[in-house]
Amino acid sequence: MSSLPRNNNPVEIAAFDDVCFRLAGFDDRLVPEWIDGYLTALAAGPRATPIEEWLPAMAGDAYDRAFADPEDRARAERALRTRAVVLADQLDAEALYDAPDMLRLAPLMLVWDEAARAEAVADGGIDAERASELVTGADWADGFFAALDHYSSVWSSGSEDEEQAALFGDLLQQVHALRLAEGSDELRAHVAAVYKDEPADRDRLVDEACYAVQDLRLWWVDQAPKVETRRVEKMPGRNDPCHCGSGKKFKKCHGAAMS
Repeated sequence: MSSLPRNNNPVEIAAFDDVCFRLAGFDDRLVPEWIDGYLTALAAGPRATPIEEWLPAMAGDAYDRAFADPEDRARAERALRTRAVVLADQLDAEALYDAPDMLRLAPLMLVWDEAARAEAVADGGIDAERASELVTGADWADGFFAALDHYSSVWSSGSEDEEQAALFGDLLQQVHALRLAEGSDELRAHVAAVYKDEPADRDRLVDEACYAVQDLRLWWVDQAPKVETRRVEKMPGRNDPCHCGSGKKFKKCHGAAMS
């Protein structure tokens, strides 16, 4: 039976949000949702990536500018690591195999509906035209694909199996669908192709994207090179006949070279 995935507690989320918003002061892409998508791609990918590698790739010089003080920097890294560890647990391959129908991934996304868009305009941060483009999951998916771009050499499927390569592309398309504007021709075409006559509102698109990420994690595990089991023959005793067929005792033949 698969264990329930861990979720961040409110204190951890608040610490993560604080780090992200401070980074966003130097690079406006780096909001919590975008960074969460980025970290999700790393957790779903083909190899474990240490923070010393992904942090500069993700944040550039914004991290050094936002966190110059060593203690402040350590707290920031701890908050980011904590979120990354939780995502790795949610995308644990063994747990996903044990419960393939369970939605384990819990992304950090803002919910954009008409009320939220109107509130954003009223707060004076954006105009009505920009607000109309805000959709749930878009920033998260942008962060996800930013990580794929940064690690394109390892995220390329490279599969010679056409069926597996097509599956890889289909799973990425499910995540990309979150970037599509409501009512757009591209989104309508995606829904028609994937869901046929079934309804597919934004909530379903988010759920299907999360399932796709879980399947991508398993895709990479399935595509990993298989380690060939090596059979080790029992070593003959020193006084046994040598395995080479010389008729000599092992100690006087091939065993002598091992002495």
